[in-house]
Amino acid sequence: MKYSSILLALLSGILLWLGWPTYGVPLLLLGAFVPLLFAERRIRKSDLKLKGWRILGLSYLSFFIWNIATTWWLYLATGFGMWFAVLVNSLLMALVFLCYHKFASKVSQGAAFTFLVCSWISFEYLHLHWDFSWPWLNLGNGFSEYTGWIQWYEYTGTFGGTLWIWSLNVVLFYGVSSLIKKGFTIKTILKKSVTLALMVFIPIGISQIIFLNYFEVDKNPGTEIVIVQPNIDPYEEKYSMGNEQIARLISNLTVPKLTQTTEFVIAPETVFADNIRISQVNYHPTLQGLRGSYASYPNLNYLGGISLVDVFKNPDQATRQTNLASDGVTYYNDYNSAMFFNQKGAIDLYHKSKLVVGIENFPYKNILKPILGDAMIDLGGTVATKTTQEDRSVFKSSNDIKVAPIICYESVYGEYVTDYIGNGAEFFAIITNDAWWGNTQGHQQHLSLAKLRAIESRRWIARSANTGISAIIDHYGNITQSLEYDKQGVIKGTIRKRNDVTFYVKHGDYIARIAIFMALFTFLFGHTRRRKKRS
Repeated sequence: MKYSSILLALLSGILLWLGWPTYGVPLLLLGAFVPLLFAERRIRKSDLKLKGWRILGLSYLSFFIWNIATTWWLYLATGFGMWFAVLVNSLLMALVFLCYHKFASKVSQGAAFTFLVCSWISFEYLHLHWDFSWPWLNLGNGFSEYTGWIQWYEYTGTFGGTLWIWSLNVVLFYGVSSLIKKGFTIKTILKKSVTLALMVFIPIGISQIIFLNYFEVDKNPGTEIVIVQPNIDPYEEKYSMGNEQIARLISNLTVPKLTQTTEFVIAPETVFADNIRISQVNYHPTLQGLRGSYASYPNLNYLGGISLVDVFKNPDQATRQTNLASDGVTYYNDYNSAMFFNQKGAIDLYHKSKLVVGIENFPYKNILKPILGDAMIDLGGTVATKTTQEDRSVFKSSNDIKVAPIICYESVYGEYVTDYIGNGAEFFAIITNDAWWGNTQGHQQHLSLAKLRAIESRRWIARSANTGISAIIDHYGNITQSLEYDKQGVIKGTIRKRNDVTFYVKHGDYIARIAIFMALFTFLFGHTRRRKKRS
């Protein structure tokens, strides 16, 4: 029994890995948890001791395989960060499964499964909002390469995908259990197969109907854009090239592609890596020089990344995100920002506000800093806590087109991105630097997740990535143009602005909020009912 349970746990981990984008087949996710569920039930109904520890160990094995096999590429940026993310995230997943095991031993299987599904969704929701946020492996992300299956994400967001995966796993577990108990007859196999097939193909069919019935309401010829992919090595070139060299490179790449009808030039995250004082942005000679290189194009708008800093000595100006310099008396706010300008008015800024844990923010700084000190993870020189802003800024072009500046990791957060639409965004510009991970699944998965934001919001996306993959994504989540990884160049193409507001944009992660309520209700109901039975 011991070894068969381990094999079942191994099988679940492997199925989760083989079902994950961008190389995986997501159909496997619809049954990936079934072996682990059988292992759990076998141990729960046995006479073995230390059942909880056994379940924790088996589930940890499954989730460790899934985490390490799909996100190992983090090691190329930071070894400590990769192991921390893999080990802790696997443990959190295993703890959810352990809670299910404990609950299942006290209530009916139906109540236990309700608790499991709702608890897992609640755990994913937590991963979107706490300081140790790491929602990369939220289950609904698993369909990002099969956008034809999930056009209904405009109603549910990715939590609809998580609910679909868990529902199929539970029904498949019940079906296989029933066949084992009653025997594998043709009639029972057909009956169970029909139920499963309907649960798989009805959502896919609905997705196809949505896809076929959707129509482009905006009949204008679109907006011409130029996306820059400078292909700068962040470990060698990025912090040795000065801002002036970067400005010349961007100008040399883009100007030959511009016409009088080009409306946007979009450059990647922190392409200007040498910190510029935030008070000098509108007067900095390098930025004014770049602006001047576009003087012949009065309708052109530039959007790109920039590193900014605000230095001061007054401690009363400091916030919890303020850094203290090594001299002990100088304070500074560090910004990972998007810069926007045209030939009219001042430069506009947006400061990245969904930060990478341990790299751009110190999680629970007030609690952990007295214990750990300034234990930030070193990622190619980016080690200071970043300063964020409350609102999702939207930039307005000279022709009144509204664009959302989404910086790197922010594109992983569905409900967060919808706030840009609340402020009027008509298309998204995702600016990122995925070069830290090399030519691995990291940058491919990050691109793939952007497709989900397009479907949820029905917005076109212009994606500029330092080393790739830069792309244009339409409102169905399809890539219409792209520039391959590790290639310097530009994409010249057309996007369409859109003003419609989807159900998901209006209501956000309502599935998760319902799941949290249901998990608490099921837990309290189960324990209250058990106490009544004892009485």
